[in-house]
Amino acid sequence: MQAAVTYTKFPTLKLVQRGKVRDVYDLGEHLLMIATDRISAFDVVMPDAIPDKGKVLTQISLFWFEQMKALVDNHIVSGDVSQFPESCQPYAEVLQGRSMLVKKARPLTIECVVRGYISGSGWKSYQQDQTVCGIKLPAGLKQSDRLPEPIFTPATKAEQGEHDINIDFEEASKLVGQDTAEKVKALSIQIYQRGSELAAQKGIIIADTKFEFGFFEDKLILIDEVLTPDSSRFWPKDTYSPGGAQQSFDKQYVRDYLETVVWDKTPPGPKLPEEVIANSRAKYLEALAQLAGPDYAI
Repeated sequence: MQAAVTYTKFPTLKLVQRGKVRDVYDLGEHLLMIATDRISAFDVVMPDAIPDKGKVLTQISLFWFEQMKALVDNHIVSGDVSQFPESCQPYAEVLQGRSMLVKKARPLTIECVVRGYISGSGWKSYQQDQTVCGIKLPAGLKQSDRLPEPIFTPATKAEQGEHDINIDFEEASKLVGQDTAEKVKALSIQIYQRGSELAAQKGIIIADTKFEFGFFEDKLILIDEVLTPDSSRFWPKDTYSPGGAQQSFDKQYVRDYLETVVWDKTPPGPKLPEEVIANSRAKYLEALAQLAGPDYAI
């Protein structure tokens, strides 16, 4: 196992963004997007990283971008480092498996969240008034219940260290325009449904997820990451039992640990025990193996 890649530092390339997980460099015509092994929870980046996590996120995204091509174009130019510009080649060892050369899209200002099951902030909202983002749901749902049909529950994009805020469709339409909001709602639900069907065949329930879209040459495309353990809740199908929290393949495992320690969910985050790091890495690797198979192994 290689050491975790917490940060990248490529002196001959132009760093334009260091997000919670991804470092982005401007290569002129395209962007170089690198998934580090940083892990965030409750919108705070933890001081410890999960080795190979960035590779898992990248390979799962590449798998799903390919699967969803029939529904929507995406920002991928290449995931093969040997096809990257010459300026990237001195850093090929670090880039291998965890980077994507992508188009320069103009991102929308909303997160496109789809929920097929009631969990997380959706469950908290439902307990208050039986709604999620203004959508009325049936009475009597239990935690982790499957919803009658997937729902689109957008959110604002928060600055690092701040929390995304759930909004209703009307508010999302004000932010991106009615026509665009309608398009991303329809696309998000289509992508979620297709992804859920494929994942279910491989023993994984995708409870909810979030997508990002952007405009490239005035065309709406799918960007960032797709149906990964960081952007979704993955539950093992064989242990699914509504009425409480579920086992997970995603970073919910780390969130659950953090709920047991004294921490006010503001930076800096607490250190993670070695056992939590090792178990979390194993869950990410299992999700990759189960979903994408050997063609996308790290």
